Amino acid sequence: MTAQANETARQIVRLLVKAGAIHVSQQQPFVLASGWASPVYVDCRVLIGNPDIRHAVIEIAAQHMAGLSTRFDAVAGGETAGIPFATSLAEKHGLAMRYVRKRPLGIGRNAQVEGGSVEGLRVLLVDDLITDGTSKLAFIRGLRSGGAVVEHSLSIFFNNAFPGAIERLKRVGVFAHALATWTDVLRSDAGLAPADRATIENFLSDPIAWSARHGGRIARA
Repeated sequence: MTAQANETARQIVRLLVKAGAIHVSQQQPFVLASGWASPVYVDCRVLIGNPDIRHAVIEIAAQHMAGLSTRFDAVAGGETAGIPFATSLAEKHGLAMRYVRKRPLGIGRNAQVEGGSVEGLRVLLVDDLITDGTSKLAFIRGLRSGGAVVEHSLSIFFNNAFPGAIERLKRVGVFAHALATWTDVLRSDAGLAPADRATIENFLSDPIAWSARHGGRIARA
């Protein structure tokens, strides 16, 4: 990990903590969209509620995006939490903006991608969070079915407790970028309560077993 990546992660973690986006439950576990049970949950949606925090996050994400070797024609936000981040990044870089659903709408034009055509466009997929990569694969399929070239995705946070997401995206030719992970949270000086830090460390020591003990998924897909 480069010094710049470390600094990016440190800044994002501090913003997550400041926004109250990191939730630690000592009682009822969170059940994630991927089916895993977890004592910790990151709600990146709250980042958009505070203008100062929102601006800071977008500045960091825009710098990361500018550092990629690929130049993009459009930014596509994954429904729904990825849409505001994608909108701000598209505005920042002067690019077209689209949003993509996990599946076609089922009514009207039965569209999966909204905002205009993506035919022939080099698109950066943006979302708030990545855990197992399942929703990202659905977004990628939708964009590619519309003719887009999708080789990169960018998420604010990577829930790296559960392995496999990066590899799943790599298998379909997409490099997954994330600005921060749980590893960065534990490395940070952002002021986590000692009890919360201990809960996160205990969970990360064996998240699959923790999930199985608390009513979540019991195995990798």
